Amino acid sequence: MGRACGREGGAVTVTSEDFDRRTGPYRPELLAHCYRMLGSVHEAEDLVQETLLRAWRAFDRYDDGRASLRTWLHRIATNACLTALRTRVRRPLPSDFVAPNPDPEAPMVVGEVPWLQPLPDALLDPATVVAARGSLRLALVAAMQLLPPRQRAVLILREVLDWSTAEIAEALDTTPAAVNSGLQRARARLGATAVREEQVTEPADPEQRALVDRYMAAFERADVAGLTRLLTDDAVLEMPPVLNWYVGRERYGRFIARILALRGTDWRLVPTAANGQPALAAYVRDGDGYLPHTLQVLTITGGRVSRNVVFQDRAVFAAFGLAALPLGARPAPVG
Repeated sequence: MGRACGREGGAVTVTSEDFDRRTGPYRPELLAHCYRMLGSVHEAEDLVQETLLRAWRAFDRYDDGRASLRTWLHRIATNACLTALRTRVRRPLPSDFVAPNPDPEAPMVVGEVPWLQPLPDALLDPATVVAARGSLRLALVAAMQLLPPRQRAVLILREVLDWSTAEIAEALDTTPAAVNSGLQRARARLGATAVREEQVTEPADPEQRALVDRYMAAFERADVAGLTRLLTDDAVLEMPPVLNWYVGRERYGRFIARILALRGTDWRLVPTAANGQPALAAYVRDGDGYLPHTLQVLTITGGRVSRNVVFQDRAVFAAFGLAALPLGARPAPVG
């Protein structure tokens, strides 16, 4: 099965297999692009499929003399995301929603809103992870969700994809002046959140792995004092969908102690990666096995853990392939 696709040199026939071969290399970066726009792995995957469906239907109108296939696909993806965002609310983190809680013993309150989700590195190819690591940081994606959708699109197209003002204006069917105005407002809003790409860099991988290993070992030993020594003084712990979140090493440690008292001290932790950051899958003993308890995404600053965003969501577990383990099993690295 094929279709005729117009070109300056005449029409050519492109089969579905050829279309898949040509567009396949761009799928990981399209997923990352849609994720930045929507803050949801599952919605991003749906929008990638919608993008490719739109591209297949319009492929006979694609002119490679005007734009590369990559640019054309990102243009379709951006507009598909903007259409989807007309009926969706922004996805925050608790720290975007309420003030920090001063009491780690306070009752936990669940917020009934769609929350930002982490993106498994395993869904991307290594080149995409390396190229997009800074722009995929969880804190940065969360900050982007605070922007109106079109400002978000302008910022991503300019700062991440490095499109010109004219290219963005054409893609969004607007004027260069409107693009420049939207970009200025987006940068100002993002700057007000105090989250910038250069502020969320990581140490070298061996140092990072060693810190994560020490954190995991302290948690599995139920060594709260040892764990808190691995934190920055102003470390943040937040746990969507729970609204409670805490700032400071002492409150962080008190909350971990509370969880160990409630759930016991028999845990298994396994390293993974999300949003280009180190992450942990935590399993807790339950009867004759271990159940996935949380997916934790770490930010490391100056050789210590400065933030931990903890997800306890079945949809997140599914995206990371977390499943129950039999007693005595040691979970393999995820992804």
